[in-house]
Amino acid sequence: MFRRTFWFTAGAAAGVWATTKVNRKLKQLTPESLAAQAANKAVEAGHKLKDFALDVRDNMAEREAELGDALGINEAPDPEPLPQSRFAVIQNTFATKQTKQPKYLENTRYSINNRNEDH
Repeated sequence: MFRRTFWFTAGAAAGVWATTKVNRKLKQLTPESLAAQAANKAVEAGHKLKDFALDVRDNMAEREAELGDALGINEAPDPEPLPQSRFAVIQNTFATKQTKQPKYLENTRYSINNRNEDH
């Protein structure tokens, strides 16, 4: 008799366990539950992609700095010396025979970039 009671109780417990497992699985397979699971997976994938992109950006900046240091690009540029003022020499064609020396105009400056000054 104890044997029958044991097997009856074991069968009832297995039935309850199986029923609860099946009910949980059915609830997971409803459209609302599937949509919620898909949304959670999409959000999780988005976070992983964002983390990956940030890691790539950080490593890219680090590698670019290393390459810049190796090539000497990141060094501060040396200040270029300012161009010295230029003097124009003007020949005085109306000078008398006593003054044959050319005159220097110290305040006249010619620009290197402007090629249309003489026109």
